[in-house]
Amino acid sequence: MHQPPTGASKPGFPNMATAGPHVGMSNPLQPQMNASNTISYGVNQPGMPGMPSGNHPIPPTMQITAQNASASVPSAQMAQMRLSNGSQQHPTMSAPTMMPPTTNNSIQAQQSLSIFSAAPQMTVNSAHTTMNASSVETPVNNVGQAQPSANSIPYAAPPSHTPSGANTAASHPIVNPVQPQQSQNMLPPIFQNSLQSPNGMSMPNAMLSTPVIATTQQPQSAVSGIMPPGLPGMPTSQGNRLGMPQAVQNGPSPAPPMGMPHAVPQYQGMGPPGMVPPRMSTSGLAHPGIGSPGMDARAMVAPPMGTSGMPGLGMPAPGMTGPVMPAPGMPAHGMTAPGMTAPGMMPHGMGAPGFGAGLPGRPGMPGGGFMQEPRKLDPNAMPSVIQVVEDDRSTRTGMFPTGYPTAEPPPLVTTPFTAQDQGNCNPKYMRSTLYAVPQNQDMIKQSQIPFSVAISPFANLLPNEKKPPIVDLRELGPVRCQRCKAYICAFMEFQDGGRRFRCPFCQSSTSVDDSYFCHVDHTGRRTDIQYRPELCLGSYEFVATKPYCRDGVQPKQPAFIFMLDVSYNSVRSGVVSRFCENLVSILQDLPIDAGRDKSEVQIGLVTYDHCIHFYNLMNPSGQPEMLVVNDVEDVFVPFIDGFLVPFEKALPALTECLEQIVAMFTDTRITESILGPVVQAGVDALKCSDRAGKLFIFHSSLPTFEAPGKLKNREDRKALATDREKTVLTPANDFYTKLGEECVKYGCAVDLFLFPSGFVDVASISPLSSLTGGSIYKYQYFDVQRDGQRFLSDLRRDVSREIAFDVMMRVRTSTGIRPTGFYGSFYMQNATDMEIGSIDSDKAIQVDIKHDDKLKDGEFAYVQVAVLFTSCSGQRRLRVHNLCLPVSADYNQLYRVADQDSLVTYLLKTSLKALKDKNPKEMQGDLRQRCAQILATYREKCSDTAPIGQLILPECLKLLPLYVNCILRHEALSGGAELTVDDRAWQMQLVESCRVQEALELLYPRVFEVTSMTLVADAPVEEFTVPTCVRASHENLQSDKAYLIENGLFMFFWVGSTVPQDWINDVFNAASFSGIDSESSYVPERDNNRSRAVRHLIEHIHEGRQRRMKMHVVKQNDSLEAWMKKFLVEDKGLNAFDSYVAFLCKIHKEIRSILT
Repeated sequence: MHQPPTGASKPGFPNMATAGPHVGMSNPLQPQMNASNTISYGVNQPGMPGMPSGNHPIPPTMQITAQNASASVPSAQMAQMRLSNGSQQHPTMSAPTMMPPTTNNSIQAQQSLSIFSAAPQMTVNSAHTTMNASSVETPVNNVGQAQPSANSIPYAAPPSHTPSGANTAASHPIVNPVQPQQSQNMLPPIFQNSLQSPNGMSMPNAMLSTPVIATTQQPQSAVSGIMPPGLPGMPTSQGNRLGMPQAVQNGPSPAPPMGMPHAVPQYQGMGPPGMVPPRMSTSGLAHPGIGSPGMDARAMVAPPMGTSGMPGLGMPAPGMTGPVMPAPGMPAHGMTAPGMTAPGMMPHGMGAPGFGAGLPGRPGMPGGGFMQEPRKLDPNAMPSVIQVVEDDRSTRTGMFPTGYPTAEPPPLVTTPFTAQDQGNCNPKYMRSTLYAVPQNQDMIKQSQIPFSVAISPFANLLPNEKKPPIVDLRELGPVRCQRCKAYICAFMEFQDGGRRFRCPFCQSSTSVDDSYFCHVDHTGRRTDIQYRPELCLGSYEFVATKPYCRDGVQPKQPAFIFMLDVSYNSVRSGVVSRFCENLVSILQDLPIDAGRDKSEVQIGLVTYDHCIHFYNLMNPSGQPEMLVVNDVEDVFVPFIDGFLVPFEKALPALTECLEQIVAMFTDTRITESILGPVVQAGVDALKCSDRAGKLFIFHSSLPTFEAPGKLKNREDRKALATDREKTVLTPANDFYTKLGEECVKYGCAVDLFLFPSGFVDVASISPLSSLTGGSIYKYQYFDVQRDGQRFLSDLRRDVSREIAFDVMMRVRTSTGIRPTGFYGSFYMQNATDMEIGSIDSDKAIQVDIKHDDKLKDGEFAYVQVAVLFTSCSGQRRLRVHNLCLPVSADYNQLYRVADQDSLVTYLLKTSLKALKDKNPKEMQGDLRQRCAQILATYREKCSDTAPIGQLILPECLKLLPLYVNCILRHEALSGGAELTVDDRAWQMQLVESCRVQEALELLYPRVFEVTSMTLVADAPVEEFTVPTCVRASHENLQSDKAYLIENGLFMFFWVGSTVPQDWINDVFNAASFSGIDSESSYVPERDNNRSRAVRHLIEHIHEGRQRRMKMHVVKQNDSLEAWMKKFLVEDKGLNAFDSYVAFLCKIHKEIRSILT
């Protein structure tokens, strides 16, 4: 309520008055190897065993097996194969000659094979065969009509007709491997690392079983040619039933059905079908692991050339004999028939869990078999985030047409692409987890891949991308469907000569207003389509009319109110002085609306301790005026005129006011402060002035003063990561929750800048931000020298970024599907509308979509997001984003167009929400089970004939296990007693509304090697090359180098103990390693190429980031290194979190459990 100021002026401040009546793993599971111990890459062709044939081409398969002792075939004796129009000639094979395996005991991941469409040439090291490939450009628009040029008409209009069920494919080229070429002089070195058996006979290294890992290649469009099957070292499947060992075959394979290629038995290091394998001396002992359940019984290891007792090219030593492979259907010597147990072997199921039976026994040797240490998989050979990101950037950087009529699967969020709107919105605005909608809910239930969209309606675009144009239809207002109220879009079909349009969302027909009427051409398109952005673009804005405004009245310009804590802690830490010295400069960057030349945002200023001080910035006397409200039980705003003022008019009084605040509160001794009444006062000010706006609150301590919103210290770090954590991670009471809801009601958002030196109960006060669309910034133990610049950088971005006020958002879908789950920072009074005080370019909302009915295969499904908001100039507008996706009943299609980035973000946010109802262990178990189910369904539906010992990963989701493991160990979900309760609650609030790219950065930190960088003075920025990241594992940190490690919240500068002293001097201005200042949070500005390069990289990392990170300098073997290692997410973590490899083994075990 508005009341006149009363009271006397406060001493020391001109015209100050007091108003009112009283005027802040180890791996517990041994990796399972097949007997070959070989990690190799192979491919499957549609219709091959492991990939059932269907209407859609099945993508090739990249197989990874553990490589310790594989045998190769010389390139001169390789099989020549030809592929022509999907047919295949039988290979002509020469006599096998065994070659020694390589000395590399790790997985050799050939990343050139991981992205088929990205590699014009592929080399398979295991077989020494070079495959040349030709590129075939796939047209972006699959409807057979050229898109209108953006340069010839104002907007690119989409084609009018599209064949029903047209399948849109990715726009990048497709590679078709052709006849293999024989390579020369590529013989591997002699295998040196062998083990001695008790008899003195040299045995091949690593004969224990390891899981075979395969990732399937899922190109975005049909592949017309794939690598020929049957190359040595590239195993394929014989189509055995899951869970059963495969019988040994000798001789040609049975002919497959017509149109299907021959599958070659999975001999590792053996000849082709029909050839007798080389003999191997076993001294009557069964091979370790052969015949174990879950293994391929045919996978035998040939002895390497030159090993003890095995002279020549893998032949037996004189006087020694080896078994010959038996006739088809007969068990091999030393092996058993399927389902039988060999003498001396443990019964089925008695081996290591999930990895087959135990080894054969030998007298005097416990456990049986040769006493050999198990070999581990090489973590660096597992699917890599770094490689996937680099591959996508190399192939998809540049122009990305969004597609019409259906949306194209977009590049990764880490790829700098320029979207060309063709009728579907920019994926930066809306990104789906699936770019083909499942036909029914059963497909989602079976696959466990959700149909969800990540929406960031005001996301930042690249400079060369066009923002949504503004459409002003005057009194007509936005054109809508009369039945479902969907807004007109490029998918509306005009009928009756343009007098009506059919809505794709509800299939009803709506009359066209006379003022909007236009004739249609012979294709059914309006003749003015090039002048109508809403008819040819996926994103656009309408100027809203009075019915879309609050109380039918056009809104006023919004306001920013800055509310500064001036209690003792805030003054002593330097927050007050740093804020007052820089606020005027920061306000120079207030947001400017499109088409305006200056910002029209109003400014207000408040300070507080245990009472509230309001400042008049438009006093007729020309002097700033402060009025004090002591009655915090029933707070009110003492005046309106002069409190919220345009920045330019307020500048003189604001400058003088800030100077006097610093002087007036320097010697304050008030230690207690309030918070609830401060927010109430800000909301009341906006309500009385009929404006939307945002409150910027700078708070430093727990609000303990006797006033509404008073809180008590309830920190209990031991409760974290236990069943009791809900007691400290949920609000202590509902005061701030109700206050947040009141803020949303009046179009007010709250940003909290916290500067605590102790507990401030973030969990209780965070609803002020999480319900209103605000942000929380936290600076623990704020120090002006270390944190001052970071605080100012965060505040400047917060003030200047694109923002919308008094927001209401609704998601509409076509018939048969509907939005059901919502995740983000907003408030909902009903089941459809999200109300937000303000939303900015750094906020995103995840929406889950379910089926109401079965959809028709081949038809389209539509999603439309409508955002009603007040712009920063006070104009009421409506922003619309549209997305059209094909409906599919094919699991292969779903897995081919799954978007891993959006899926991972969805899993992160849903797991966070699950913690409100479940304990941490239940949440972790559910997430792990869901990951296994996603991969098991792919195995069952798309690769059901592959050997059970292989872990099959679809190409689009091959990093899913890694990201799921990162989710499980992230501090926001699983942080324990090593965190403060406030830090855990703060990170949980960040995850709620983070964008897709921000979520991936939080989960998998980037690690830059910086010692090799240089940057010449005055060199153009374009000449600076950002170094390639290394994998987030401690074994990749070399002691003679330095690394920057960052995840968007924290940054570490790790310096190895043997880094050259001249580099240390250039960068840190220190004479030696021991002289580096570990307390420093910045790199000294020195005039040399190395220092310039490091500082430029740090600035490059922060470009576009919501927050500036505090840098921690960590010297090798320093005490901070243990904390830093938590961010090396591929290693074993604290609290028994698995390493990447160990988690893969667990997932593999769960998949096998699901399938069997």
